This record gives sequence, C-alpha cells and structure tokens, in this order.
Amino acid sequence: MTLTTPLRGAVAALLLTVALGAAHVGAASAAPLPEPAAAPSATAGLLDAMRRDLGLTASQAEERLSAEKAAAAVEKTARQAAGGAYGGSWFEPSTGRLVVAVTGRAEESEVRALGADTRLVRHSAAALDRTKARLDSLRAPTGVAGWHVDPRTNSVVVTVIRTEREAPAVRDFVDRARADGPVTVAETAQTPRTYAAGTVGGDPYYTGNVRCSIGFSVYGGFVTAGHCAQAGAAVRGWDGSAMGIFQGSSFPGNDYAYVGIHSGWWTVPVVLGWGTVPDELVRGSAEAPVGASICRSGSTTRWHCGSILAKNETVNYSQGAVYQMTKTSVCAEGGDSGGSFLSGDQAQGVTSGGWGNCSSGGQTWFQPINEILGRYGLTLHTA
Repeated sequence: MTLTTPLRGAVAALLLTVALGAAHVGAASAAPLPEPAAAPSATAGLLDAMRRDLGLTASQAEERLSAEKAAAAVEKTARQAAGGAYGGSWFEPSTGRLVVAVTGRAEESEVRALGADTRLVRHSAAALDRTKARLDSLRAPTGVAGWHVDPRTNSVVVTVIRTEREAPAVRDFVDRARADGPVTVAETAQTPRTYAAGTVGGDPYYTGNVRCSIGFSVYGGFVTAGHCAQAGAAVRGWDGSAMGIFQGSSFPGNDYAYVGIHSGWWTVPVVLGWGTVPDELVRGSAEAPVGASICRSGSTTRWHCGSILAKNETVNYSQGAVYQMTKTSVCAEGGDSGGSFLSGDQAQGVTSGGWGNCSSGGQTWFQPINEILGRYGLTLHTA
C-alpha cells in the first residue's frame, strides 16, 4: 500500500523493521493435512475483524488461518495428481480441510495420499470451464448478475436477480445456458455495481471527481480497480497533491489498473488499517482456496471479513461483463473500489464491486492480484 505522509511512512517503516526482525457421490475422508510450519502472521486487529465478521474467537481465527495455509499448499499438488479427473477444490471450514473433487476412483486414492479429502463427481473442472466459456460468449440481460463454476455442486451456477427471474430475457438466457451443460440457478437480491464514489474526503486517492482505494504496493506504484480511471488519468493523493498516473487500465472485460507514482511518494508492503485495526504486512500472494477466510480494507468501510464463495465468476455489470472474478461474502461500499483483499498475510486481489452495504450485509467481487501482476509485469512489494 502506498503511504501518503511522513507520519504514515515512519509508522510503516517501524512496523516493517519490527516484523522483519522478529456433488455427485458422498465425500471420502483421508489422512490429516500436513502440519503447517507456522500459522500465518496475523495481528490482533486482523483476528478481531475475523471474530466480528466470521463469529470466531481469536484462537479459532488463528487455527483457521493455519489450516487454510496448509490447504493452499496441498491444492496445487492435488490438482496435478488428479490430472484430467480434477473437478475443482475448496476449503471446508467445518473440518479445516481441503476437499478435492475427482471424476475417477483411481485418482481419489492419489489425492487422499497427499492429505486432502475427496468427492467423486460426474464432470471435470475442464468440462465445467468449457461450459462457462460458452456462456461468456453470450450477451446477458441485466436480470442476470453473473455465472461461475462451482466445484461443490459440480455445475456452472448462473445467478439471477430474484425479482427478474421470470423475465423472458432471463428465462431465455437460463435455457440457453442449460443447453450448454450442467447448470444450476441461484438467486440474489440486488444487481452488482462497482464501488467508485464521488469526492468525500478520507484517506483515498482521487481521479477527477472519483474516489477509490489503493490496492497493493508494487515496485514503482500500486494496483487498483480499472473502473476508477482510464490509462493516462492523473491521480491525486489524500491531501490533493499530485500522486501519479494510471499507466494501464482495463474495464470492462477486466477490472484492474496500475498507477505509477511520482517522486516524493514511496511504497511499502503494508495495507493500512485506517485506524480501525493495526496496519497489516503483506508477505506474498499465494492464492487461497474457495471456502477460505478473507478480509478487505477500503477507504470507506475500513476492515471487514468473510469467506471466498467462488472463483472465475463472470460478473454482469451495467457497463459490461467482467471475467475471472472471485466472489466473497465480504461487504463493501462506495469508495472501497480498488482496495485490498487479504487472506492472512497473502495478497488476494483488488475490490471491484458487489451489492449491499456494511450495515445490512452483501457480497463483493475482487480481481485476483496475480493476474494483475502478470498483465503489467509488476512485482508485488512484500515484507
């Protein structure tokens, strides 16, 4: 996160110095996951946010972070072991274990030997991805909120706005989707929207009259949401001074951007707590599995936590579809766009949009960080 005053810089530097010094058939159980070397780094503030939003005690939050770290380590190896029989995977909070869906019994034993539970399913992840890709080629009506591959149901889930489910255009889209493969229909209360906002003050960055939030520091600048501004747009810091320039931006289709910062500004591997929780160090960008806990920081609503609900979802905004998004149960509001999503101390992505608010609840999508880094050839600033 780019810090914007000498005081914040000193605090971040001190924090960094201290830190550096210091389904088709039933489920089948397996041997326990490998013991992680250590629980992910988590401050009291992060644990408190997880307690508040996930209903966990501090010790339960630490145990969950540790289990999620072990599951993330197993996921890549399990995918390779399953090969073409891989049907997707997710973290199961009730057991603290990774579940891997497979289409063949022979692959079940190989995956279980790695320390994951398994579920035998009918459709491979590759087949489900092909079904989703065919839906991506369709033009969706506004009554369709989005669609994603769901490993738990072994189907492509099409989410529709509850009040528009029976609209002819929505019914036609669902019928065409079902003709392309295994499809499940889910409902949501509201249409997804992006979280940019007008200038209202606080500790954000500004482009024109739009306020957004910084995502993660990279060497030379920071990443954020693409819908906040186009390439070439000037950026002002929280104090109104010139901060940098949008070097690249993509929206819709994607929702990511890279801002190069001017001299006088600097980057550190820290996500601000906005005075609600202590600042958080960023130590990497290992991707957390579906079902894992996740927390978000933004300039409007500060820290909130939830769980990863789905990956590779197509979100149908009014401006156009955005692909390869990750869906979460975390709330957000206007001005939070571009802000940081963290799982433990691992960067996950930048806030794009959603529905609801942090008073009554809602859901939020983020653009995965590793895709952004690869697109622009950036290096995440880590502790």
